[in-house]
Amino acid sequence: MELPKIKILEEFDKRLREVSKEATFPLTDKDKQMIQDMITYLKMSQIKEYEEKYHLRAGMGLSAVQVGVLKRIFVIVEETDDGFKDYIVINPKLLSHSEEQIYVGEGEGCLSINRPVEGIVPRYARITIEAYDENGKKYQIRVREDIAIAFQHEIDHLNGILFVDKIDPKNPYKDQDKMREI
Repeated sequence: MELPKIKILEEFDKRLREVSKEATFPLTDKDKQMIQDMITYLKMSQIKEYEEKYHLRAGMGLSAVQVGVLKRIFVIVEETDDGFKDYIVINPKLLSHSEEQIYVGEGEGCLSINRPVEGIVPRYARITIEAYDENGKKYQIRVREDIAIAFQHEIDHLNGILFVDKIDPKNPYKDQDKMREI
């Protein structure tokens, strides 16, 4: 497998603070290639051999804005017992969410933020979204736990929000007792 030629923007790049525009269908060949490159990059980042060879940090999700494209597109690559499950999410709309909130115990990470960050990010335990696949077919999906966190993290990117924005700087573990750790 060859590492795709994508450049992930660093946290101080102003483009990461912009709200991405709706993607239009049919997608361009360039957009389709970007989606495949992001998926390949994420898979390689989760495979030890490639992680070490290319000095990658493991990642589970990437939004188009993180590679400099301001379109409402993101991908999630989940490692499963059977290999990888890819989620291609275009123009997502949040339909519903659980009341229960969760957070990642060791803290969230982001491929655009190359520094340790203390604190917790409150997220919904379950969400339902409506989105489109790469062929413009509308679908609904309900996700939970770590995948729900990844979806919310990437939707934030599309809205110009980084996970560090959701951590209270004065009290990074605020309301921890009101949420469940995963």
